[in-house]
Amino acid sequence: MLNAALRTVILSAADNRQVRRVVSRHGMRLGGSRFVAGETMDDSVRALRELNAKGLYANTTLLGEAVRDEAEARAVADEYIVLVDRLASEGLRANVALKLTHLGLELGEELAYENLRRIVDRGSFIRIDMEQSPFVDATLRLYRRLRDDGVDNVGTVLQAYLYRTEQDLAALLPLQPNLRLVKGAYLEPPAVAYPKKADVDTAYVRLLETMLRAGGYTAIATHDETIIDHAIRFADEHSVPHDTFEFQMLYGVRPQLQLDLAARGYKVLVATPYGPEWYPYLMRRLGERPANALFLLRNLARR
Repeated sequence: MLNAALRTVILSAADNRQVRRVVSRHGMRLGGSRFVAGETMDDSVRALRELNAKGLYANTTLLGEAVRDEAEARAVADEYIVLVDRLASEGLRANVALKLTHLGLELGEELAYENLRRIVDRGSFIRIDMEQSPFVDATLRLYRRLRDDGVDNVGTVLQAYLYRTEQDLAALLPLQPNLRLVKGAYLEPPAVAYPKKADVDTAYVRLLETMLRAGGYTAIATHDETIIDHAIRFADEHSVPHDTFEFQMLYGVRPQLQLDLAARGYKVLVATPYGPEWYPYLMRRLGERPANALFLLRNLARR
């Protein structure tokens, strides 16, 4: 969560046509490649190999969302099937995360489920990402539907900043789910999400402790060292097996911390997206963390 003033600067820059044109055209060269593996599947595979060579795990995502054309949604699913098979054939320690609106959720849950099921049926683990609050119910319904159908190679995501998440977690725990816990990156109204960072952090820790004790699998997705240290202490104090949780971080964000945790024996997974639709993703990363914004703005200033 970014302070309001800097968020305004970033969003204003993103809305400025000239800045948007420069970032869209040159952003990968200017610094976008720090946060995105590239525009093609080959780019992603190269980045995943490099991460594996450093002792890190990874997931990858074909960037995109909000598809409103059925043929396009099916084409996205087709590419994911190729991607899943490629990761398996190359023996990479990597899995796939995807958004349901990229698979046609806004056109209907049946279409999204059909596309999702085609991907999941390849046999590799698939993480269903969580999107804006209006999509939470549908996302959890489709996750539960897969589990009810006997599909276990699937997980989903919960967002700590939503007020509803504590209840959602309680409802999911009987499934012994594989859940990634994030703070939340979308702009949400105060009616549905905590507006203050301190409250989000408190909720995150509370949810994290519940998940670690519950016996499912917990992906702790944060770059916050205070929370990471707390998670390690809590796991040790409560004899939580290390093979029931992992740390997840974004490609290009806190890379040394990723390596340090891996060197200490913890599983660290790096979220490594790719695709031509990288611009909205980059803008979201800039809006989350001042250091990310300053990195790109410094490169823009050098042009």
